Amino acid sequence: MNVSQIILIGNYPPDKQESMRKYAANLLQGLESQQIRVKLWNPPAFFAKGWKSTTTGIGKWLGYLDKWIVFPVILRLRLLHAEYRKETVFFHICDHSNAPYLASLPLLRTGITCHDVLAIRGALGYADAYCPASKTGVILQKWILKNLLTAKRIACVSQFTMNQLLALSTTGKYQSGKKWKVVYNSFNASFTPMPQSECMPYLKRCGIPSDKPYVLHVGSALPRKNRKMVADMIDAVGNQWDGLICFAGQPIDEALARHIASLGLRDRVISVVKPDHQTLVALYNACEAFIFPSLSEGFGWPLIEAQACGAPVVASDIEPMPEVSNGTALHSDPLDKEAFAAAFLQVLQPSIRSRLIQEGFENCKRFDNDVLIKEFIDLYRE
Repeated sequence: MNVSQIILIGNYPPDKQESMRKYAANLLQGLESQQIRVKLWNPPAFFAKGWKSTTTGIGKWLGYLDKWIVFPVILRLRLLHAEYRKETVFFHICDHSNAPYLASLPLLRTGITCHDVLAIRGALGYADAYCPASKTGVILQKWILKNLLTAKRIACVSQFTMNQLLALSTTGKYQSGKKWKVVYNSFNASFTPMPQSECMPYLKRCGIPSDKPYVLHVGSALPRKNRKMVADMIDAVGNQWDGLICFAGQPIDEALARHIASLGLRDRVISVVKPDHQTLVALYNACEAFIFPSLSEGFGWPLIEAQACGAPVVASDIEPMPEVSNGTALHSDPLDKEAFAAAFLQVLQPSIRSRLIQEGFENCKRFDNDVLIKEFIDLYRE
């Protein structure tokens, strides 16, 4: 079947979901490069317009009105236009959390990207998701799952996510008549090697001394990110390495700060809060190793971002991290500090470090945006 146009359904802008905004922008740019007509429709803000936050308090509920009441009506009205009733015009919802929009779109001509089912599984009581839900959150996630399972076309960002989604379906297996496939994420920004001399000014602004090596963690303070393990790993390494720990992303919370202090590592920890992109690239480039001990992910973007910048990676052995690294990182039990410490000490060996860096560059070729777009278009071609 020919594809004349794809309408991308993006996220609600006031929610400020930056990674989802970049994902939609990547699809938009990539589809245009393939000479496919494409538009991006985002839910407009009406009730929550002007509110500082739409993720907490009254602003969240006003945002729900915009997302779940107003926008579905807008979609149905737009579909009255003859242009969008053509069999060669398809719709793609860029984020599985917006699965309820499937009910307002032509099911046979609509697909959706499933980035993970962590929140869904958390709401259903799966402890290994590390995503507990409130009472209203449970209702929301069950509603999202119910709609998601009706999709005829789904792009899962990892085989691991696909397997978890299938396990949540009514049959627990792939259903005939549906086109569900793995379409790996691509880089949502430019991550490339940076000369050490260019890194230095960024590191200086972050408070990282030029004569001190450091390990890097990038991510939020969510429990599933397991930032505590980075400190535990360095504690287990002991006097075999005397470098620093850099946490980039959200600020260090009180519990982590107390834990760091209890290990006597307070003077060896630097927090870089929400670094801009170039600073993040410099941090990846100059680190001794990137440490990624996550307990739960749908894909794990930071792993390949680090590799693209030439950083050796020590990551969790819980899927999908091994799937994403494809054997080009060292993997250990994220609850075993001694195992993580042993893996990190291997990275300090020049031959192993060099191998990991080169294999990491090769691994990153799997996540080129051209690969994503080719697989994405295939989702809509019979």
